[in-house]
Amino acid sequence: MKKSIASFVVCCLVMLLATAALAAERKAVHPGVTKGAGPYSQAVMVGDLIYTSGQLGMDSSGKLADGLEAQTRQAMGNGKKVVEAAGSDMTKLVKVTIFMTDIKDYDTVNKIYSGYFGSEFPARTALQVANLPLGGLIEIEAIAVK
Repeated sequence: MKKSIASFVVCCLVMLLATAALAAERKAVHPGVTKGAGPYSQAVMVGDLIYTSGQLGMDSSGKLADGLEAQTRQAMGNGKKVVEAAGSDMTKLVKVTIFMTDIKDYDTVNKIYSGYFGSEFPARTALQVANLPLGGLIEIEAIAVK
C-alpha cells in the first residue's frame, strides 16, 4: 500500500512539473524596434515574465543617436516599444539594469529615466562598463510582468 501511495505521489509530481514546464514555454519577441547589433531576440517571454535584451540608443536603421541624452531617450523609447510589443507596459517593469560608459553621467541619465515612470519605480542597477556595442554610451535592459 505504501509503495502505491509513493508511486502515485511521484506520478503526480512528474505531471505537475511537466505541466509547469509547458505553461512556461519560451517565446521570442521581435518587434523590429532596432536593427540589432548581434544574433539575439529583442525580448523573450517565459510565462508572465518578459526579459528584454539591452537596448542601445539607436534608431530602427541601426544609427546611434548623437550624445548621451539623445541615446538615453532613444534606448528608453526602444525598451518601451519592446515591452509593449510583448503585451506589457512601463508600469509593469520590475527590474531595470543600466550600463553606461561613464558613471559621471548618472545624474543626467536619472533625469531622463525618471520621466518614463510615475511615482513607482522598478528596482534598478546602474553601473559603468568599459565599452558598449557599436560605440554606444548607454544600454538599458529590463524585466517586466505581463
